[in-house]
Amino acid sequence: MNALPASDEIRAALSRVGETPDEALNLADAALTLAALDRPRVPLDRYRDHLAVLAGEVREAAGAAPSGAEGAAEALRSVLARTHGYEGDQATYDDPQNGNLMRVIDRKRGLPIALGILYIHAARAQGWSIVGLNFPGHFLVRLERDGSRAILDPFHGGRTRGTAELRDLLKTMAGIEAELTPRDYAPLTDRGILIRLQNNLKVRFLKAEEYGRALDIIDAMLLIAPGEPILWREAGLLQARLGNLSAAIRSLESFTQLSTDDVAQHHVAVLLQELKSRLN
Repeated sequence: MNALPASDEIRAALSRVGETPDEALNLADAALTLAALDRPRVPLDRYRDHLAVLAGEVREAAGAAPSGAEGAAEALRSVLARTHGYEGDQATYDDPQNGNLMRVIDRKRGLPIALGILYIHAARAQGWSIVGLNFPGHFLVRLERDGSRAILDPFHGGRTRGTAELRDLLKTMAGIEAELTPRDYAPLTDRGILIRLQNNLKVRFLKAEEYGRALDIIDAMLLIAPGEPILWREAGLLQARLGNLSAAIRSLESFTQLSTDDVAQHHVAVLLQELKSRLN
């Protein structure tokens, strides 16, 4: 039997991610597989080996660190930020490489969420409880250990963020009138983290009016989250914009089957009627 082309193998792997329950996802490996869509001929082995190295070095560092969340945080910082030099790319923040985990590992620079995936991977390898937070505009992680908690900022060397700093950060991201609410501390599922990671890339391509590349990103998102109605709507709108009317109709019909939003359903029904009339 002939081997599948590399891109088909990657899409098949992402489809398996889409079929995997969220609690069983391997977050970092799924992010690497998404990254491989842009670099289908580059083997993932050395990147997976690097993830294992990070986990092992954090394990060693944790042996000399104090107990509690802050001790675990210091072990993560010492390995990822100081030993390996991972930090946020402040100079070229909007570079799409910053959302591709393979390139982030190569360059040791990235977006908050891509760096956060590395922190989550290294922490979970120790059995520590860690989640990504749905903080507006700036991904953070919350680490729990021995009954204590710490919120870390992977973009800024894994520094611990207190309440006053989080308030200031929120105002920077969302406006001076913004105030912290429980929603800002809400944990994301691992699938939600992957969607937010890809959404960063999608937004950059839309701003650059690279609609085909934005649609490619949404197609990948649908492989890992086929039950997300908003993604089907976004795919349909972009397909219509690019003149792919039949594909747009199929995507929008998938949206109507999945969505429970009556207002959005109405708008999509009107659009579907228009697209079908144009197709005929």
